[in-house]
Amino acid sequence: MRHIISKSVVAGLLVIGMTSCANDLNISSIDPQTSTSYEDMELLAKVYGTLGMTGQKGPAGSGDISSDEGESGFYRTTFNLETLPTDECNWAWQTDPDIPQITGIRWNANSGRTQWAYQRLGFNVLLCNFYLQNTLDKAEQADYKYYRAEVRFLRALYYWYFLDLWHKAPFKDENNSMNDLPVEKVGKDLYDWLDTELTAIESEMAPMGQFNSTSDFGRADAGAAYMLHARLALNAKVYTDGAVTAYDKAISYCDKIIAGPYALSSTAKVHPTNGLTYSGYAQLFMADNDRNADAMKEIIFPIRQDGIKTQGYSCASYLVCSTRIAGMPYAATKNCWSCNYARPNLIEKFFPNDDVPMYTDDKDGSKLKAYKIEHNIVNDEGKPREFKEDELIVADKELGGSTTEILLAANDDRALFYAGAGGGARKLRTDKLNNFLDGISIVKWQNICVDGGTNSDAEFSDTDIPLFRLAEAYMTRAEAKWRSGDATGINDVNVLRARANATPLTQLTEQDLIDEWCREFYMEGRRRSDLIRFDMFTGKKYNWAWKGGVADGQAVDGHFKYYPIPMDDINNNKNMTQNAGY
Repeated sequence: MRHIISKSVVAGLLVIGMTSCANDLNISSIDPQTSTSYEDMELLAKVYGTLGMTGQKGPAGSGDISSDEGESGFYRTTFNLETLPTDECNWAWQTDPDIPQITGIRWNANSGRTQWAYQRLGFNVLLCNFYLQNTLDKAEQADYKYYRAEVRFLRALYYWYFLDLWHKAPFKDENNSMNDLPVEKVGKDLYDWLDTELTAIESEMAPMGQFNSTSDFGRADAGAAYMLHARLALNAKVYTDGAVTAYDKAISYCDKIIAGPYALSSTAKVHPTNGLTYSGYAQLFMADNDRNADAMKEIIFPIRQDGIKTQGYSCASYLVCSTRIAGMPYAATKNCWSCNYARPNLIEKFFPNDDVPMYTDDKDGSKLKAYKIEHNIVNDEGKPREFKEDELIVADKELGGSTTEILLAANDDRALFYAGAGGGARKLRTDKLNNFLDGISIVKWQNICVDGGTNSDAEFSDTDIPLFRLAEAYMTRAEAKWRSGDATGINDVNVLRARANATPLTQLTEQDLIDEWCREFYMEGRRRSDLIRFDMFTGKKYNWAWKGGVADGQAVDGHFKYYPIPMDDINNNKNMTQNAGY
């Protein structure tokens, strides 16, 4: 078989020791940089593996693309572009390359983080095309009909990200030779291709929900294709510059999904060791969400993660580690990066009056010192020492700001934040960005097993990423109905609010909708896309803290609606043109 060659991306095809997305894909792998022969099942494993891994070895070494491997994974690169510029979180490490530009919506055509995402998506498309080219002779075999349709779905997923982030893509499919330069497919043309491609593969994929099980969890079936198609249809007006609206189509696909084999994770469970109660919502983002039957029933398509076999810094470990600081309770990782924290606008979605419970102290920390002395949390010299975790948990009950207290005050199971004393006193608002304690901590992503099981590794996370889940079908149908003038959309929103034990809405306004998207899906890598659909990302319709690089937020120019095409691709591919404004 042919060896994959790319001028801009050099990588091995297969992942060493990867965790299978399904039992029948749990195969050994080879590196075609040293061996040019391989089995197509190994290549299929690599195609799936690139969703959650970054190279041959993991967590670093022999990366797929020539950049910082920890930064180059599919989920981390796309998450950052969809989340870091928005009202959800800030990145404390403002000295990192391109971070001030990304977090302040001030990037330019030389943005390195834009290029990392562009390269990763391009590499993953290349693998999909290569697989499809080299299994054409098996296309009529029963299993390969599924395999090939799954790979076509993954390719459509990557092209959707191109459309959403850049409004265009360097396009090739399996009918192109390796030497053909990609052609530019823009806006409506790319939307139409995706619409046609997803329609074509839906009947070729395994029936909806067939892989929603322990043995096959992680493979894409028709439910995943339906959800991607519904997402595409909801955004049709944006993607086609107003030429197409497809709300009826979005509703139709959501109807199929909601009537299908899935169910919202709604049953609260008590952890057998720490005694905490975790809501059905919280369990979706915990380390055993791949064996928790309730969580699995909601997760339509996950990115599989394992703390031993898929070690890396670009997927679940990124979400867990980046939102912790040493000293926080229930961290469940020894690697606390202390970088991603909540912007005040995210907290306002749950506490519009700024009455979020928080631990506060004087500048010299006298309140905490007095507490420690009173409770004999001192060293041999009688001076205050660092908390042990059990001591901190007790202190948070008195000093304030525990996650349990915040959840009760919010009256919403989705308010998964921490503002206690662990790691230091936090702020709700700040006049600077470079300190993790400048905002409240987000603890939505957990490396804890609700069943009390032990994590695979003390540093890397076992938590699967729910890339598509049933709640999106409810929110998509609600918005599509609202935009079509159908007042019953509020019922779908209230289904999710009921699951969260939140008060039902009595009316559904534009602000209610965009806020509910945030409450349900914050830190899941989609906020920018939602804000653009509501015409709130650029311009002055909605400002948030540090939008445009200033503390109170300011309008930014409309060209920031899409990212710039990396200059390397402009220079190396005569078919690609730069987006307006760059």
